[in-house]
Amino acid sequence: MPSESLYHKFAKDIIVIGTTNLLLALSVLILMPLLTKTLGASAYGIWSQADVTLQLAISILGLGLPFTLSRFLAAGDDKDKLLDGFYSSLILVALASFVGSILIYVFAGFIANAFFGGAADIVRITAAIVFVWSLDTMFLNYLRARQQMVGYSILMVVSRCAEIGVIALLVLNGFGLASTLVCLVAVRVVLLLVLFLLVRKQIGMRMPKFGSMRQYLNFSLPTVPGYLASWVATSSDRYIIGYFIGLTAVGIYSAGYNLVSIILMLIGVFGFVLPPTLCKLYDENRMTELKSILQYSLKYFLAVAIPFTLGVSVLSEPILRIFSTPEIASQNHIVVPLLAVSVLFWGVFSIIYNPLVLTMKTKTIGAIWVVAALVNVGLNIALVPKLGIEGAALGSLITFLLVCGIGGYLAFREITFGIGWKFIGKSLIASALMAVFLWLMNPQAVLATVVSIIIGMVVYALVIFLLKGFSREELAFIKLEDRDETM
Repeated sequence: MPSESLYHKFAKDIIVIGTTNLLLALSVLILMPLLTKTLGASAYGIWSQADVTLQLAISILGLGLPFTLSRFLAAGDDKDKLLDGFYSSLILVALASFVGSILIYVFAGFIANAFFGGAADIVRITAAIVFVWSLDTMFLNYLRARQQMVGYSILMVVSRCAEIGVIALLVLNGFGLASTLVCLVAVRVVLLLVLFLLVRKQIGMRMPKFGSMRQYLNFSLPTVPGYLASWVATSSDRYIIGYFIGLTAVGIYSAGYNLVSIILMLIGVFGFVLPPTLCKLYDENRMTELKSILQYSLKYFLAVAIPFTLGVSVLSEPILRIFSTPEIASQNHIVVPLLAVSVLFWGVFSIIYNPLVLTMKTKTIGAIWVVAALVNVGLNIALVPKLGIEGAALGSLITFLLVCGIGGYLAFREITFGIGWKFIGKSLIASALMAVFLWLMNPQAVLATVVSIIIGMVVYALVIFLLKGFSREELAFIKLEDRDETM
């Protein structure tokens, strides 16, 4: 079983990154009313298109190297290895992202006419953001690889607060999306400078010899089709909705998606903390500890994700009335539950697929996402023209159910660990009772909605406690208590 120091380090990282991601999720909800209530659903649709375009560009132009840092720089303190591995990767990503940004800028008119309602200026600004964010991502993933979670969290929260402040200042004073995005570039440039100074202080700076690049690229390049396919599976629905229905529909759908993005941030916690921790254990052949970490990660994720899924499904309309407009809220009562369940399966996959990463089966991971992408695009093209945004949400649910099933089967062929079916049953019971309470309360006003959420959390916690969902040792682990016995 894992040592106390390992458990506490892992738990501390989970709490630090979890708190950070919660704040980032709340920032998304803060941005939603800022943009929808001042600029409208159509402008929010353009904003969402820029966001998914950034995700696509960065995932491709990074060449898989940001994640690769977590695989090869997590263990050991060889300074030459750190210098050569990081700066070699940084230079390659800088070159690729520069070329990619130029191409986006050159073809801005075509991209804008197809997916941005003709807003070519937004696409050109997005091209500049792609270059800066790609470099930011490399530096942030260095902190991730070296498990410097506190530093990562502080920088992310401060930069996001700065971004929200800039957006609020501009949109509330009558400026449009273009001016807002330009200022976001400036904020990210400042973040890049801070990150550069921080990393240079830790490991210095020198021209790399590219000695590790063959090993790195052998691992990273097979992941790029997977990144592209995962983007298609998770984000291309916005493009398809925009093409068939229009930007207003994109804005409405994105509002629902951003509501469930709170649980996406929890997925991000495990996706951020698990790989470097598991890679270190795997490289040191500490398999019992590795399996235990995976088992507890899945259990704690589901302990939050299951009640969130049912709760947000019941309260989606009153919450969206608070954070957006009545038009957006009224059209998401079916979309949000479907997306919430989709994200639940996505989160399960993000934990159970890690054995494929550890055994370097990156081609397998890529193949899973390629299948998912083909299924998702096919379903969206077939369903969106007939069912609208509900069709896109249904396509996402089917896609992630498939991803979870295939990924779990293949991952368990490499490394097996406990699933905790009894706990899942107890959590479903507690969540169902919570959902009934929320449905009976039927809140409409802001205060009533907030009170309902608090009561729902209390009901779930009480029922799961009465059902003995967590043992004394697990509760001690959650509270980070020191214990003499292993778990």
